Amino acid sequence: MKILLVASTQLEIEPFIKLNNNIDILICGVGIPSTVYQLTKKLLQEKYDLVIQAGIAGSFSKKIKNGDVIAVEQDVFGDIGVEEDKKFKTIFDFGFEDENKYPFKKGWLINTSEILQASHLKKVKAVTINKINDRKRQTKQLKEIFNAEVESMEGAAFHFVCLQQNISFIQVRSISNSVGERDKTKWKLKDAIENLNRELIKLVDLINKP
Repeated sequence: MKILLVASTQLEIEPFIKLNNNIDILICGVGIPSTVYQLTKKLLQEKYDLVIQAGIAGSFSKKIKNGDVIAVEQDVFGDIGVEEDKKFKTIFDFGFEDENKYPFKKGWLINTSEILQASHLKKVKAVTINKINDRKRQTKQLKEIFNAEVESMEGAAFHFVCLQQNISFIQVRSISNSVGERDKTKWKLKDAIENLNRELIKLVDLINKP
């Protein structure tokens, strides 16, 4: 099976890179635009059986703690829309786009691949945003509107491209911090990266198992 591993930064998957010689690596850069461009370009150049996205994320849920590794079952663009009177509405709420026009299902980008279902990792809902900050109002809005459990800056872009290209994929994230917490002394970045790469190795072994 030909696999492509995607990450926004090399730091997040450095331990895996040092151990791996058989899987192609793509460092897309941080954020939605670079993920869409770099991943689309790569998938048009080469054919893959599976694409894995790996990276750190923030958690909204007290049930998902720093250092936990999860798999994202469905993701959504959390800040494409209109904010008026301190209320946010998506482009689907306004009728600018059909929430069920492929690759969306009720506004979500859902992974139904066999690889995801075979993984032992906890499956969660995620939201993807362009701007990370410490505004309590933004955190509250995202929780209330999307009821997501984790947050990243690339996940929905990854789902969007893979669904459009009709390729099997899985997004794996390790939690480094609570959403909205900008005090880095409270983050568990080192633990998150170590745990992420440990689970990546397990996942690739599962996929390549005869």
